Amino acid sequence: MSSNKNKLRVITFLLIVFMVLSACRITRSNNSSNGLPTIGENEPAQPVATLPSGQSVSILVPEYTALEGSLEALYQNVSPGVVSLQYMNAQGGGQGTGFVIDKDGHIVTNYHVASDAQSLEVHFPSGLKVYGEVIGLDLDSDLAVIKVEVDPDELVPLPLGDSNAIQVGQTVVAIGNPYGLSGTMTVGVVSARGRVLDSMRQTETGSYYSSGDTIQTDALINPGNSGGPLLNLNGEVIGVNRAIQTAGMSITGEAVNTGIGFAISSNTVRRVVPELIENGSYAYPYLGLSSFSNMSLAMIEELGLPRQTGAYVAQVVTGGPASKAGLRGGTTPSQIQGLYKGGDLIIAVDGIEIKDFSELMSYLVLNTSVGDEIILTVIRGEDTVDVPLTLGQRQ
Repeated sequence: MSSNKNKLRVITFLLIVFMVLSACRITRSNNSSNGLPTIGENEPAQPVATLPSGQSVSILVPEYTALEGSLEALYQNVSPGVVSLQYMNAQGGGQGTGFVIDKDGHIVTNYHVASDAQSLEVHFPSGLKVYGEVIGLDLDSDLAVIKVEVDPDELVPLPLGDSNAIQVGQTVVAIGNPYGLSGTMTVGVVSARGRVLDSMRQTETGSYYSSGDTIQTDALINPGNSGGPLLNLNGEVIGVNRAIQTAGMSITGEAVNTGIGFAISSNTVRRVVPELIENGSYAYPYLGLSSFSNMSLAMIEELGLPRQTGAYVAQVVTGGPASKAGLRGGTTPSQIQGLYKGGDLIIAVDGIEIKDFSELMSYLVLNTSVGDEIILTVIRGEDTVDVPLTLGQRQ
């Protein structure tokens, strides 16, 4: 009899404890601003299980911050200015993305989206569909401008941000039309700045010019995103999505995204687009030399360079600006195939030190025009000399 009473007391006690704990959980949930359990900045996670060894396993419930709300507001404010593009050309057709740049009906997209379009449809988020006219193209930056004739009330221009102010790790948003899924938003970070990609313009020798000041991001970009905006959390365009690094093809024949995407910087857009609107083209400054985008330690040692930073002049184009300025490319064979010794090492431009060729390209794209004179500081043998160079125009 006494044993049964003791059991009853234990059961009653456990029921009371259970009810108290349940009430605490309900109160905690109701106090959360979003209806989900949250863990404060200085509040430790509570153990949810105990292992035989006495070690505990904890589940951390992420706290929803103002970031989520800002993403929702950003999309609502920005998405009306992002358009889907449908085009037909000699190869069939395709799709891309663009964004409104002003109230005059100008839309920015990629060169590779608009260049060969025989028919180009512009689809607005409101449901409006109109034909667009390509009025400006630039092979080097992979930018294009489309003009549409619509009521200005239909146009929501997106502001350009300062791409020089972005930081690696900064949250960014891509909005576009991947695989025809219009209005798709993805979120990532700035993975790197100042990347150099191949331009879409070929040289006389069949190689490609360089396109500088490119932003790398892990925000998901897929076919159809081309030409769409990459935005900061203020809703400012800091890049125009251009390309992705792929890892072969899927079984359905689509490019496999590796999480490495590239966008044309907004400050490049700021220089190029007004010229495309006004003149239909943009004159890119031309150095007339080739360099390595990344040199290994073995290459640096083989060339006998006095420092590990700078842009090594591998070759100068005969009759080009670099050749006329007296810059020297490598001419003496080395132990590494295709690598020649004796070239100048550019370490600064207009007094600004550069670490590599990509920084040189970014400076030229953002700060110079055809016909400008720049001063290149180079190491030549044991001497450091300043070389004046007048920039030409890419042909």
